[in-house]
Amino acid sequence: MFEAAELGRTLSKSEFKSRAKRLRVELLAAQKALAANGKRLIVVIGGEEASGRGELAELLLSWLDARGVETHALGDLSDRERETPYFWRFWMRLPPVRHAALFLRSWYNEAVEERAFKDIGQAELDRRLDRVVEFERMLVEENTILVKLWLHVGKKEQGRRLRALAADKHTRWRVTGDDWRRHKKYARLRKAWEHALMKTSTARAPWQLVDAEDRRYRDAAAAGLILEALRAGLAAQAPAAPGEVRLAKPAAENILSRLDLSRSLSPAEEDKRLPKLQNRLGELVRRLGKKDRALILAFEGPDAAGKGGAIRRVTEALDARLYKVHPTAAPSDEERAQPYLWRFWRALPRVGRVSIYDRTWYGRVLVERVEGFASPRQWRRAYNEINEFEDQLADSGILVVKFWLAISPEEQLRRFKDREETPYKQYKITPEDWRNREKWDAYEAAACEMIERTSTPRAPWTLVEAQDKPWARVKVLESVVERLEDEVG
Repeated sequence: MFEAAELGRTLSKSEFKSRAKRLRVELLAAQKALAANGKRLIVVIGGEEASGRGELAELLLSWLDARGVETHALGDLSDRERETPYFWRFWMRLPPVRHAALFLRSWYNEAVEERAFKDIGQAELDRRLDRVVEFERMLVEENTILVKLWLHVGKKEQGRRLRALAADKHTRWRVTGDDWRRHKKYARLRKAWEHALMKTSTARAPWQLVDAEDRRYRDAAAAGLILEALRAGLAAQAPAAPGEVRLAKPAAENILSRLDLSRSLSPAEEDKRLPKLQNRLGELVRRLGKKDRALILAFEGPDAAGKGGAIRRVTEALDARLYKVHPTAAPSDEERAQPYLWRFWRALPRVGRVSIYDRTWYGRVLVERVEGFASPRQWRRAYNEINEFEDQLADSGILVVKFWLAISPEEQLRRFKDREETPYKQYKITPEDWRNREKWDAYEAAACEMIERTSTPRAPWTLVEAQDKPWARVKVLESVVERLEDEVG
């Protein structure tokens, strides 16, 4: 890739001035159209040391309306970032729709540089690059125009620029020991980067190689490529609007129908077992921090399945400073301006903490699918995105324990009526609950497919027979205790 690149192309001052005048006007017009079309722009500016990434970013900020552009030149990981999946630091910096972001160091740098300096092997690099491809696919699917530029300079020109910077008392601070180390290992870094660029240059997120030996040519070429990508992205046909989905009835024999909903516990047995399990749970949760681990408990199931009661039995066992319950509701305007999973990315627990979700990211393949709030394209790709998300959680030390609380439609009706008739429970029942009940078969079919496609070795589903509340609460606690004993006990 680099061997085929031509270096040494130049642009005269007058030619650059002429191009710059046109590019500035057209880029501003495209930026305005970006806001009108509800898309976001992300520009990844990669390149060898001293190739001018910062200079290009400054130029773009001066040409564009800087109020709609964020710039990220990330350095060392913060304490918070060390406790979360690697991509968290990038998830949190994604621009909302109608805005743009420039990344001078991106999700590529750490893995490629570790490979170049032999801190990781080729197989690990490829595994992490596969994750990059998946991340970028998600970005493009989520209304992102993604531009990836590689500013290319040869080793000789790189050395000349570093020496010039180091010789000037006003700029010598910009040249570090790491810069000289990378210059010395130019060939090794170039090989690792070439492999990364070729592996991650996809049809929807290609890398663009920019000859950066002449500054004027570099700036004009890069700006032209961004403008071209903006125009193509804005002209792309919008995906079909969501619509209500008609699901076939679930098979008579399915993963949920096979549950024995007659299982129960007497109140006396619950009173005997519950305190012991809660004491053990509290003890195990306090060990999470010592093991650099965190815990997520995810609860799904039909309305009135007992999720709230099960959650309360868990939280009764925990120090209030160590957990937070997230009742998932309709997304806010801020959340709708970001990728679907963003609202869950930002609420991940720190080391030693517990996050409990009363309904979760599975809403996309359940309520959003059944009610037609998500298009078929959106909910179908969600399975893979969710599995990837949970796999990254596991990689970062976050345990994910998922529960589906199952009841019969007859039991749900009984509980609905009880809520309507009991004054202090009436807030729990809404017209939406009754509407959802009319689609019981559709929700059960969606749940069966969800469980089968997202129950993975690292984040399996636990199916809870919840017809009897004492049985369900004890089983939930037993399952959490068992998982924690395996991991931190």
